[in-house]
Amino acid sequence: MIQKRPIQEPQALKKLADLCAKGEHCSGDMLEKMRKWGLSEEAQARIMEKLITLHYVDDSRYTEFFVHDKIRYNKWGRRKIEQALWMKKVDSAISLPILDAVEDEEYLEVLRPLLASKYRTIKAESDYERSMKLIKFAMGRGFTMDLIRKCIDEGVVDADGDVDFVDDETAD
Repeated sequence: MIQKRPIQEPQALKKLADLCAKGEHCSGDMLEKMRKWGLSEEAQARIMEKLITLHYVDDSRYTEFFVHDKIRYNKWGRRKIEQALWMKKVDSAISLPILDAVEDEEYLEVLRPLLASKYRTIKAESDYERSMKLIKFAMGRGFTMDLIRKCIDEGVVDADGDVDFVDDETAD
């Protein structure tokens, strides 16, 4: 088996800069890549400093995009996003203000249709059992109990079995 040469610091910097130019990445992702490449901690620190100075890596910018994308496209709730950011080693001092800035209504816009579509597929003997299954499903997606309860409480089941959620404006 041929031994791979360890990657040199200039090569690592170029590879990481190219990667960051194509999309947002957090410092945790970059450090993990460098660790896998076998770079010394001193080299990792120098490269990270350059990437941050040149604005290739910005954890707050990354977090804003990450939060937005996970809500919109993955249909995740706050808890699941918090956990994913923690796994990526994004500092909570950066992530919490960004997560706090997201209005409940943005989560509700995602949660309502999710619960409505799930409602149709649930087989349950009682309304209580159906509610418990909906709650378990939504919690698995990372939504908070207060938002889940709000959606379930405002849900209206039509005669044909479809769930229509009452808009906040029309409920008043």
